[in-house]
Amino acid sequence: MSSTTSTGASRRTSSATLSALGLLAVTAAWGSTFFLLKGVVDRVPVTDFLAVRFALATVAVALIAPRAVAALTPAERRHGVVLGLVYGGAQILQTVGLQTTSASVSGFVTGMYVVFTPLLAALLLRARIGRTVWSAVALATAGLAVLSLQGLSIGGGEALTLASALLYGAHIVGLGAWSSGRNALGLTVVQLATITVVCGAGAVPGGLTVPDQAGDWGALIYMALVAGALALVVQTWAQAHLPATRAAIIMTMEPVFAGLFAVLLGGERLGPRVVLGGALVLGAMYLVELGPRRPDDQDVAAEVGGVTHVGPV
Repeated sequence: MSSTTSTGASRRTSSATLSALGLLAVTAAWGSTFFLLKGVVDRVPVTDFLAVRFALATVAVALIAPRAVAALTPAERRHGVVLGLVYGGAQILQTVGLQTTSASVSGFVTGMYVVFTPLLAALLLRARIGRTVWSAVALATAGLAVLSLQGLSIGGGEALTLASALLYGAHIVGLGAWSSGRNALGLTVVQLATITVVCGAGAVPGGLTVPDQAGDWGALIYMALVAGALALVVQTWAQAHLPATRAAIIMTMEPVFAGLFAVLLGGERLGPRVVLGGALVLGAMYLVELGPRRPDDQDVAAEVGGVTHVGPV
């Protein structure tokens, strides 16, 4: 192997590792929001909260990179709008579904994007999904069930939440296909602006309500800047270097972090469900990140918009 080839492979490995760690940090930020949101959504309607959150996030990233959107090609701008519509739609469906289902069931059903992502990747991107990855998907799903479920009944709320999980899976697949790394900031601004419009449309009929307590504003600003703007920038960049299915499995760590924050900051007890569920999700991550790879797990070719992306699964 030539030194040039070896150097290129080393850089790809380094980028993939850094991307995985970045996504792990993103899931930790998302997991922390469950603790912060406790009680806030009782005082501020969810769609209003989301609209203000994503508006602040849009402004923050746009101020940091004011020319990022102008640097995008017309196709990249269209991709950002599509991704924002998909993500915003998922947020609305999940929120409406949560009104008629429990938070634990909603968490499990939303996490089903870990199953939808490889299915959509295989269907839309002609990705080869190996047995190791499917084993990791099964482990992650079992971990989500242990962490979240205390009984499951299927109704309208669960159906809407399942639809949101399908959209989250589509967002992960689309982001993996359309993010190039160099366009991360511009693509993030377009996504955030589109999400703001979608959530704002849900807030307009009842009039926009903003927090009237300092603590609620603190939670809102944290969610806008850290769990919103920064998280989406990192996710957009990271998915340029990671296949969609691996990204989805890493992101199932969100409820694990949510449980840890509830124990550390919320005074909840570290029960066997958190330990066992977390262990299953960690086992899934081990399979796709550290475990042995079969030959059929190595290469995935996806053609989107005439661009071919190749990477490990």
